[in-house]
Amino acid sequence: MSKIMSVDYGDKRTGLAISDVNGFLASPLSTINEISMKKVVLEVINKAKENSVNKIIVGYPKNMNGSIGVRALKTEKFAKLISEQSGIEVVLWDERSTTISAHNIFNETKTFRQKRKENIDVLAATIILQSYLDGKKKNGQ
Repeated sequence: MSKIMSVDYGDKRTGLAISDVNGFLASPLSTINEISMKKVVLEVINKAKENSVNKIIVGYPKNMNGSIGVRALKTEKFAKLISEQSGIEVVLWDERSTTISAHNIFNETKTFRQKRKENIDVLAATIILQSYLDGKKKNGQ
């Protein structure tokens, strides 16, 4: 097996996480502080290549009722650019509630405001990836 990377794409910050080679455990990788979609796409591709990634999971921000809004459409465009420019398989993964989960983790660990801001995106990416990995295991893949 090889590594899988996940992306929590945001307007100002984008969080990245990566799996172990066996596809069991997601770990935080880094945060990209950039507003240009084109630059973020290039940085994501560079990180994927640096880490020998064969699949990229992009958090898909559907509305809570399952509908597709402006943010989800922007994310679809972002994911398509990564796929076209890298040749790496890209999967959109429902990320509803991951940011809420990340905030809950910060509350439980008493992480303060500045640290939260610095780490929320990479933690959300880690939750997205772990959810994907757990889903694969549950479905016997």
